[in-house]
Amino acid sequence: MLTYEECLEMSELSADEITAIAEHEHMDPMIAVALGHYLVTHNGEQRIRRFILDDIERARRSGDQQKQALLTAALKRFIATHPARQAQGHIAVS
Repeated sequence: MLTYEECLEMSELSADEITAIAEHEHMDPMIAVALGHYLVTHNGEQRIRRFILDDIERARRSGDQQKQALLTAALKRFIATHPARQAQGHIAVS
């Protein structure tokens, strides 16, 4: 049986990106690993970006600056590591 860490390594996503997916979709992190990997390998990067952006907005509205900063860093990393589809969304991160 594979551990969470092994699955995470194979997913092509970071722990913070998986956490954002899990929060956004209200699911267990192990299921979020599977969903995230599926989306990355089936042209779903735009959807992952939208999940993270939604989570950033939720953190901003609730005044959680620490979470907002963590998610912004996760989004920047995601865009940097998945640049092939970046041009489709024209998402700017400040």
